[in-house]
Amino acid sequence: MDATATDLTYITAREALARFHRRDLSPVELMDATIARAEAVEPEVNALSQRYFDAAMTSARAAENRYLGKGAEPRPLEGIPVAIKEEMAIAGQRVTYASLAFADNVAEETAPLAERVLAAGGIVHARTTQPEFACAGFTHSRLYGVTRNPWNRAYDVGGSSGGAGAALASGTTVLAGGSDIGGSIRIPASCCGVVGYKPPYGRVPQDPPFNLDHYCHEGPLARTVADCALFQNQIAGPHPRDVASLRERVIIPDELGDVRGWKIALSIDLDGWDVDPEVARNTRATADALRDAGAIVEEIVIGWDRADIAEAASIHYTAIFSSWARAVAEEHGDDLTGYARRFAEMGPMPAGGVMRGLELEGRVYAPLGALLETYRLLLCPTLAIPALPAGVWIEEPLPDAWGMAADANFAHTMTVPFNIASRCPVMSVPSGFAASGVPTGVQLVGRTYADVDVFHAATAIEQRMPWLDAPHRRPRLGST
Repeated sequence: MDATATDLTYITAREALARFHRRDLSPVELMDATIARAEAVEPEVNALSQRYFDAAMTSARAAENRYLGKGAEPRPLEGIPVAIKEEMAIAGQRVTYASLAFADNVAEETAPLAERVLAAGGIVHARTTQPEFACAGFTHSRLYGVTRNPWNRAYDVGGSSGGAGAALASGTTVLAGGSDIGGSIRIPASCCGVVGYKPPYGRVPQDPPFNLDHYCHEGPLARTVADCALFQNQIAGPHPRDVASLRERVIIPDELGDVRGWKIALSIDLDGWDVDPEVARNTRATADALRDAGAIVEEIVIGWDRADIAEAASIHYTAIFSSWARAVAEEHGDDLTGYARRFAEMGPMPAGGVMRGLELEGRVYAPLGALLETYRLLLCPTLAIPALPAGVWIEEPLPDAWGMAADANFAHTMTVPFNIASRCPVMSVPSGFAASGVPTGVQLVGRTYADVDVFHAATAIEQRMPWLDAPHRRPRLGST
């Protein structure tokens, strides 16, 4: 693929829409370049679990006609390639949860996020890889194989929305939809050098029963903060199938980035994580960027006990998510990966059960809530390391050093506390690179339901620490 075509596959959604309206770029041209890019780089990365390229080209031609004045007016995402995570249902498409147990499962209805993408004119040209049942912070499965980091194929892409992050970094989609029950939007964003937003609980509707799991969120991933805002504005708002969806529909404004005078708290280790020196260095550089933008950034101690966080999360996953996986394992155990079986075997519930978990969740939020009375935001790393090695632990039990599927030690993921504090909006943005070439990321944690604040701070960082702004800051894949 030549340099011009590669540049086109890294176009932002906002720029593409502007050019569509000016008629100096066609949705057909963009989709054709996106498909060609996927065919060139997917053998190296493996981020797309299913491809719908013929249907996507048909939709792109229909979108082109809208911009040419033939038919209805263009919609907000008209003609934009959008990759949707494997576990999100789209009627008539396979929805496998990356599991051999569901390899032939076909969805009968469309999940709210995907429904809104399609209604806004987005074109779902592909589905993205995830770990089995989305139950791990890495991305490989027996059904789809190993997804590798576009920046360094020896490393993993994070999870569980790993294919979404990898597709964005690879230039094989413009926007991507993900889900986050323990960091599954933010972890891949950090590993892949893109932007990922975990909205506050209830902001983006979901289907039952997981819409009632307050750790569970769906949201956007993109290559820029502005594109993330564009996507978020299309998917937020109440939905008749989701009783937990918020009636208030917050709109992220176009003008962002003013954090002058804001007090922002900085924690490098969230009171106890063992953070890699490169991650710490890049987090401090991000804090300096916010200071340059006029914010007052102060390093703080939150007052957390990591044991409380680990126990609260373990109770929650045992009670809800792993109980669902356990039922599948009882029928299809031989088809499951070792890590999925281990997740299904979490437990038993401690004395006190769910009530004990709720008490711990309150104990975790209390010092964070008090902190956010003084500070507008909390800045911290997304992960304690840049990334795991790719493709390990498909069958063997995870070592205790990793997180969600093994003994709830959370040694690398710094995301889970903010699923416990689920009403806080959290965005992961790139903070730099490690010596391995793998990106690192930071989280911006806002006050409950204060969505716009994290977009302001993320934009301020992006303006001073631009990422993917030149060809040499893109992964070297295929012929590029």
